[in-house]
Amino acid sequence: MNERPRRLRRCQLAVPGSNERMIRKAAAMDVDHVFLDLEDAVAPTAKVAARGQIVEALNSFDFGDTVRCVRINDLDTHFAYEDIIEVVEGAGKNLDTILVPKVRSASDVLFVDRLLTQIETKKGYRRRIGVEVLIEEAEAVMRVEEIAAASPRLEALIFGMGDYSASQGIDPNAIAGDSGYPGDIWHYARYKIIVAARTFGLDAVDGPFVNFQDGEWYRTECVRAKKLGAVGKWAIHPSQVTIAQSVFSVSQDEVDRAYRAIAAYADAQAKGLGAIQVDGKMVDVATIRLVRHVINQAERIGMKPSEGI
Repeated sequence: MNERPRRLRRCQLAVPGSNERMIRKAAAMDVDHVFLDLEDAVAPTAKVAARGQIVEALNSFDFGDTVRCVRINDLDTHFAYEDIIEVVEGAGKNLDTILVPKVRSASDVLFVDRLLTQIETKKGYRRRIGVEVLIEEAEAVMRVEEIAAASPRLEALIFGMGDYSASQGIDPNAIAGDSGYPGDIWHYARYKIIVAARTFGLDAVDGPFVNFQDGEWYRTECVRAKKLGAVGKWAIHPSQVTIAQSVFSVSQDEVDRAYRAIAAYADAQAKGLGAIQVDGKMVDVATIRLVRHVINQAERIGMKPSEGI
């Protein structure tokens, strides 16, 4: 129960929890992660009914290998605690994670953790439901290290640049493309969140890009996040899924080179050597740490080295 599951999060697809047609379509897609939304995508008057729709969908639809997640409402609202209770009691056996928006401190994570523990105990669930949190408040960025360390149930930190913009007073046009800022306007927040996630063994996921018709800029944002160490990005439209899962994947050539490097280095160590050349590049202990990330990602995807490697 204490070991964090290894889940694919190259793309997290947002789906309104009140839209049965969209949920059914998402369940049939080849996407790593789907979160059924009770927060921003659902009108206040439809939130209570949407819980039941989500429970029915989780219990009825075949999501295949897709991670099944539900985003609850902000913990400062009166919806949040009943979101957790109704969804988890109704469909906990078919739910992988709960996504908590607008987390501001470790105490927010602990509240959700404690409530989930009570429900799991009551229902006799043997599989622990994970928690993912949105870092989308200036206060959360400031406290991201304590949030990341809050609970062994925590699996991922997600950068929500939309609400973060509002929280920090950033031009709202920045989330739709080139902000005019001389560089990546999200660099500091992204970097700090990713460092905290890596430090505590969590997945770091980049947030939404609202202009879903601009696939090239979305790809650019995926690449920027990946370069800093993120494992995936949100998609608010199905057209973004293929782009994200392509950018955050590893190629067969990368996988083969990683396995060759590890095998050659193990052989070199047996001979008392500390650094060697493989494929024209130096390989040492630091290199091995890097290529293990490639192998870990390949294993999550289900990729293996080519025959003869």
